[in-house]
Amino acid sequence: MRQFEAALDHQVPPGFQIVARLDGRGFTRLTKEVCQFEAPFDPGFRDLMAAACRHLMTCGFNVLLAYSESDEISLLLHAQEMTFGRKPRKWISILAGEASAAFSLALGRPAAFDARLSVLPGREQVVDYFRWRMNDAARCCLNGHAYWLLRRQGLSARATAQRLLGMARTDKHELLFRHGVNFDALPTWQKRGFAVYWVERERVGRNPLTGEVTLTTRRELHTDEQLPWKDDYERALGRLLAGHSFLVEAPAHRGTSDRTSTETARDRAADRACTRAEGNDD
Repeated sequence: MRQFEAALDHQVPPGFQIVARLDGRGFTRLTKEVCQFEAPFDPGFRDLMAAACRHLMTCGFNVLLAYSESDEISLLLHAQEMTFGRKPRKWISILAGEASAAFSLALGRPAAFDARLSVLPGREQVVDYFRWRMNDAARCCLNGHAYWLLRRQGLSARATAQRLLGMARTDKHELLFRHGVNFDALPTWQKRGFAVYWVERERVGRNPLTGEVTLTTRRELHTDEQLPWKDDYERALGRLLAGHSFLVEAPAHRGTSDRTSTETARDRAADRACTRAEGNDD
């Protein structure tokens, strides 16, 4: 029977870059009806997504970068990654399962992700892909803040959608500004998303036998909520694809945080997560 099970099997040939994108399944209901997360952005939900990102970086694939915005995660796999013979069905099913498990454990209730693969011919297309997703993050941030501003003023969901339909980007900026919201001053992670990647950090220790101070270098995950923009972002991606560090300067000097993990996400979400919403018309 094995031949029937493997009838649709194929492999991604070597030389192609692979990016996996995972999307939350039914997350609109999860975030608005089942769990009372703050709209349009909730740091607790961000931390849950970061917990899933960090798990995906260490679940058996050689992942260079996990980028997240909204309820999606994009994973940049190493160009020479050969796990499971580069079979898409294995990558899609395993990555979706790993993301679902990590997020569910952090949240404390079931949640699911789907997955798809982008097979890209070269580094230029990889940069284009991540620039595309960051542009989507900026668009969703602007639309989300404009939408919830009008909702909180009493407009219905339908009336709000109609009001924003066809509204120019500059007009949305002006709408927010008139009501005290400076889009440029919003947290960077809301406008650009965030990323998890590997960094090398020096650690000072002491030899227990001699008492001598020692200096070691460790490879650790870093959660970056202050991603660069436009040309700087493209250069960072280019460095990563060339086998160098994502950023030239040390993350510790950029005011970013390395605290997000499954445990901290669970703690932060405890006050918000999974309270059944009664009479919620969002």
